[in-house]
Order: sequence, then C-alpha cells, then structure tokens
Amino acid sequence: MPASRAYGHTHHVLSSLGLETICTNANCPNRGHCWDRGTATVLILGNICTRNCGFCSVAHGRPEPPDPTEPKRVSDMARQMKLKYLVLTSVDRDDLPDGGASHFRDVVDRCRVDDPDMKFELLTPDFKGCQDRAIEILAEALPFVFGHNIETVPSLYARARPGSDYTRSLDLLKKAKLAYPDTPVKSSMMLGLGETDEEVVRCLKDLLDIGCDRIALGQYLKPSKGSLDVIEYIEPERFNDWAKRAKQMGFDWVMSSPFTRSSYHAEQSTTD
Repeated sequence: MPASRAYGHTHHVLSSLGLETICTNANCPNRGHCWDRGTATVLILGNICTRNCGFCSVAHGRPEPPDPTEPKRVSDMARQMKLKYLVLTSVDRDDLPDGGASHFRDVVDRCRVDDPDMKFELLTPDFKGCQDRAIEILAEALPFVFGHNIETVPSLYARARPGSDYTRSLDLLKKAKLAYPDTPVKSSMMLGLGETDEEVVRCLKDLLDIGCDRIALGQYLKPSKGSLDVIEYIEPERFNDWAKRAKQMGFDWVMSSPFTRSSYHAEQSTTD
C-alpha cells in the first residue's frame, strides 16, 4: 500500500466526510494505486446490500434509509480532492421503490452546484422492478456515462449472482441506450470464474446488440474467505487478446487486464 501524501490525503478526505467507497467495501486490489492518484469510487446509499452475490465482499442485510446529507458530503469530497471526473456506484437497494435512482440524481445535481463542469459516470444496480422509472429519473441528471455490470456469463449467475438476472441486466442497458442515445453505455465482466471463451464472446455480442459502447474485462480475485473461489488465473497476454477482439467486434472503449475493474481509469476518454 502506498504511503504517499496523495494517498494520505484521499484517505483523510473520505474518512473526515464519513463516505463509503467500493474500493474499501469490495476489497479492491487497485485501492492503493487509485488513492495514490487522488481518485476513488464513491459508494452511495450505504454499505449494506439487499443481495448476497458470491463474488462480492460488500455486506448484505437490511440497509438504512438514504442519507439526505450524502449528496453534499460527496460534493465536498469532490471539491477537496479537485476531481473533474466522478464515478458513483451503489449497493443494490431492492427496498426502495426507485432502486435508489433519485439519490444518484441528487448526488449529481448537488455536485454540479459546486462544479458545473464536473463529469460523471454512474455505475448502477439493475433496478429490479423499477427500470423504466429509474431511467426516467436519471434522465434529469444527464450528461453522464451510464454503467451497469453484467459481471459474468449467464450459466454462472445462479452461483455468482443469486437474485440477479442476465436478461434483466441487458434490458437495463438497452433501455438506457434507447433513452439516452448520445450517452456512452458501459458494462464489465470478471474472468476466471469458470466461463468458457465461447460464453464470453456471446456476452460481448449481446452487449453490442443492445447498444453497449464500452467494456471492461478483468480477473476475478477472491475478495474474502467466504467468496467464490478463483477457477482460473488468466494470463495477461490473453487479456491483451480480449482487448483486441473486443475492439474488432465494435466496442469504442475497451479496458482489459488482470487488474481492470469497471471504474479503473474510467476517466480516460480513449483506450488507444
């Protein structure tokens, strides 16, 4: 873990404002690198998820109501860290009638009060049962990059993503692209859970068919003792091959490496 001044400043700002990050809650292996660069992915809507995915170390249970002070605290964080590109994500909030979409909107709106030029990337849950309403609410916060991760291939959903549905995730991405035609739409997949190359290609084609522009591919790493085991460690050269293939298939933006995560270097407008 870096011990630089930048890392310490990032830690201090997040801690002093009482903010959660996916960096910490998901035990991301890139935390040291990203915090050293003065970036972090903010986890809004609490740190308790209503689902219990096998690949994730975020706690699950009954979450608290959304905190009305959080939008201002996130804005204060962005200002103190001098961020120009902010990635926002959240736990699944199946307990909320809009899945938390209005809270995403409120955070973006409040940040723009302090910095109208700030750019945003939203990494959302699948908004089970309220996708149309969520898409409508989020339209009030445009422009942004819209992200939702399919995470893995359909055959592994029962084991890796119980409570989620591959088709539902594709539907959300499709609805986002139809509602926001000028908005980049992004997804991400973990490799090494036991998927085949043919299944990965099928997922990439599915994503392109519904209008997904950006894809991130990374190695699954077990974040906690209770998480799913790694089935295969993918060689870095194979990630390079996947990057070339995804580009050839038609994705505009591709990030593919063992340590790639959906928000890793998300601020880059190009991957060339």
